[in-house]
Amino acid sequence: MVAFSFYVCTQPHWKLPFRHKSTTKIDMQLSKKLGMGALGAATVLALMTAFISGTNTFLAKIAVKAMSDPIAFTTLKNAIVAALLIGLVLALKKHKEIASLSRRTWIKLFAIGIIGGCVPFAMFFIGLSKTSAVNAAFIHKTLFIWVALLAIPLLKEKMNSWQLGGILAIFGANLVIGGFKGFNYEMGELLIVGATVLWAVENIIAKVTLKDVSVLTVASARMVIGSVGLAAIVAFSGGFGGVVSGISAAAWGWTLLTSVLLLGYVLTWYSALKLAPVTFVATLLVPATLITNILSAIFITHSFNAQMVGSTILFVVGTVIFIGFAKKSADSIDTTSQVGIEA
Repeated sequence: MVAFSFYVCTQPHWKLPFRHKSTTKIDMQLSKKLGMGALGAATVLALMTAFISGTNTFLAKIAVKAMSDPIAFTTLKNAIVAALLIGLVLALKKHKEIASLSRRTWIKLFAIGIIGGCVPFAMFFIGLSKTSAVNAAFIHKTLFIWVALLAIPLLKEKMNSWQLGGILAIFGANLVIGGFKGFNYEMGELLIVGATVLWAVENIIAKVTLKDVSVLTVASARMVIGSVGLAAIVAFSGGFGGVVSGISAAAWGWTLLTSVLLLGYVLTWYSALKLAPVTFVATLLVPATLITNILSAIFITHSFNAQMVGSTILFVVGTVIFIGFAKKSADSIDTTSQVGIEA
């Protein structure tokens, strides 16, 4: 799976055997050699992303306490990831691909960096300072709904009734476990809603861009351009030189650890997005909440209550239903496509 993830990250022209008529025999044979179809690989990658996201959220709660400015912390963490991605680009000689990109592609990458890696981060953390963490987390977990509202009409993606049932179960689990008690209808919540919608738009643009550009290039554009934008915002608001110089050795350790996890998150997320419908991938990110709460129960609260057990069951049932019927639908499409290819 690690080898497959690495392969997907560096390929600019991976085709989807269960979605496109342009699938070739080579693509079909490659999927067989890798031991799984594109949807199976995307499922593993998306669940890996959810695990990384849930773990990183738990650790970030600890790390952010070491810094007085959460935006400065986010900027520093994103800048470290950007530097690591630049290193990977140079090591894998992907600069040749970057140099050959068209103006149209550069516009898409710039949009991903600003819409996905810059503006929503600032909006989210400003909004978080004006509303409760519970409401902020709940609003952010509606990302897959906004993605579906955009992807179904714009990308012509489809979901069957069983998949919708799985989504409702997953959303219900998030509602039960989150402790959400209602909206306050304040500016902070509106900012977080705006940030979530922008991240949904980023997913749509990234999905289109990944048809012709490698995961590593798209991820690098998102983090590098986004980090520059965030640094400009922080500099305009007073700078973070003093904040960085005041970080302890332990805090630097937490920052580096969360940065490495963020690197893994970006690469696995975009790799899954390259292989499967964006609605499918976005939905499988929601169980990240379960990971965060399990880690909190193990290391902080030291207790599992009935609410957590109930939400866990809903998460598992919803995810199994969603993946199972998505795979069934994909297999039927894949069978039809394969007949056409062999003919």
